[in-house]
Amino acid sequence: MDRPLSSPAAGPWRSFLALVAVLLVACSAPPAETDVADAGSPPAEDAEAPVPRGLQLSEAGTAPGYVLYSPLSSGTTYLLDTDAQVVHTWESEYSPHSLYLLDDGTLLRPGRDPDTEHFRAGGAMGIVQKLSWDSEVLWEWKLSDENRILHHDVEPLPNGNFLALGWELRTPEEARAVGRREDLIPEKGLWPDFLIEVEPLPPDDARIVWEWRVWDHLVQDVDPSLPNYGKPAEHPHRLDINAGGPPVEIDTEELAQLRALGYVPDEAPAEGAEGTRSATESDSQAPDGGNGPVDGDAGDDSDDQPEQAEPEPEEEEELRSDFLHVNAVDWHPELDQIAMTVPELGEIWIIRRPGSTAEAAGPAGDLIYRWGNPSAYGMGDPETKRLFYPHDVQWIPAGHPGAGNLTVFNNGQDRPGVEYTSIEEVEPPLADGGAYPRPVEGPWEPEELVWSYTAPEPESFFAAFISGAHRLPNGNTFVTDGPKGRLFEVTRDGQLVWDFGNPWSGEAAMTEGRGRRLRMGVWRAQKLAPVHPGLSGRELTPISPQPEPTPVEVESTEDERNETTDEDPDERGDPGARQDEEDDGPQTDG
Repeated sequence: MDRPLSSPAAGPWRSFLALVAVLLVACSAPPAETDVADAGSPPAEDAEAPVPRGLQLSEAGTAPGYVLYSPLSSGTTYLLDTDAQVVHTWESEYSPHSLYLLDDGTLLRPGRDPDTEHFRAGGAMGIVQKLSWDSEVLWEWKLSDENRILHHDVEPLPNGNFLALGWELRTPEEARAVGRREDLIPEKGLWPDFLIEVEPLPPDDARIVWEWRVWDHLVQDVDPSLPNYGKPAEHPHRLDINAGGPPVEIDTEELAQLRALGYVPDEAPAEGAEGTRSATESDSQAPDGGNGPVDGDAGDDSDDQPEQAEPEPEEEEELRSDFLHVNAVDWHPELDQIAMTVPELGEIWIIRRPGSTAEAAGPAGDLIYRWGNPSAYGMGDPETKRLFYPHDVQWIPAGHPGAGNLTVFNNGQDRPGVEYTSIEEVEPPLADGGAYPRPVEGPWEPEELVWSYTAPEPESFFAAFISGAHRLPNGNTFVTDGPKGRLFEVTRDGQLVWDFGNPWSGEAAMTEGRGRRLRMGVWRAQKLAPVHPGLSGRELTPISPQPEPTPVEVESTEDERNETTDEDPDERGDPGARQDEEDDGPQTDG
């Protein structure tokens, strides 16, 4: 996307929910970019101020089309015109994740399994539905048990199938067998990500066409006796199973804010209990980017090690097990390649779409490109990191300005200096045959961005989790500030031309014990072109009456309010992304 970037103003270190214990980089401005968009108007907002609800701005230059989204705690999906009038709704019993209007007018809608007992983490999904234009459930499939669950995102394919992300459980024994450091192994094991292509078989079945597993593409430099031993810098097409370093501590206030957004279980440990997040840059990392053999638990002898409160193992393990948190998937039709965002490492990954599970497990399934954090594969120091808990990588479609480049929502969590969000456009070094050449000695390029957007005062736009952005046919970029439920559109030069605050919440089925607080957050919205095939022949005039906005003051019980004040939060979260006042809200999906 082609927006001008603005250099962030120097300012004090502010971390609403810093989930990495120590920043390894001193305060610094971001590197110079090729095209930087900072919106010249309207005035910057206070990042902690409530977002005005409803349509705030609609100016000439806004791309024509319709906005599709579902509030985090709602079973309702809304389709709005550019006047923010609702022209259609769909209803589901489940709270949402990503949404896709298919060419035949059906809605592909993943949802949260309210009965899951095993993968209780932000982004847990488990259910996928296809709904007719009139909300009839045409197909519903569930992949959610003690060993596997779908999470975060799906991606429709033109053959009627779709891609889906998932977690699988790997035991501590299995983690040791691939060289995971002992201090990085939770008692309940790890949740490495997998990716599947799913063929729906209505009304309630499916066939998995192929499966790609992170677990098949690992390297480690801890145990020379294991077959995957090697220096990560010499095997950048594989994942260093120890990348990210040791778990960090999270204090009571941070944990409370995560619970308030429904992201972690109510019983999760606070005040010195290890491991909600894993530090992206490890103090124990070797000069070559590896981790080196470790005797005992890292950091136990440190003089400044905080006093450890007794952790509550079950909830702590669930937080530590999700060590990558892949949160978005996109597919390129001409290249037949798949892109993913990996926030725990601060990276974008690209793989080839495999033809079979066997092919996916072999060298053909290795990463062919990665960008955002060279230190994750031993080819850079922490200062080379460019992505900070990113979400929603997408290729810019053919016919759009910047076609073939990648856009990514760079949330900015734990960004050195001032935490702020930016939207980035990256031009990968694509060569003939769909390869991505890498310099002989060094990380994958580019060094500079094609374009980026930040707010006029960068820290005024900080969405630490969920959220997304994508390029529109006229060159504008459509942005979702997920935690605040704010949807807006900017031009290439950073001019704000459309601005809307989600006015609706809901009470859709959530995982038990989560989401008591009703909030206005939006996982991710998208703007559809008027010529979208799924809209052809549909009545798209404003419905009457229009849905009533959720009251600004949504009261919870006094017990819930007190409990949340002391101990509640969401995804690698952002207190600055609080929804309206004390509104209640659901689990979010970081």
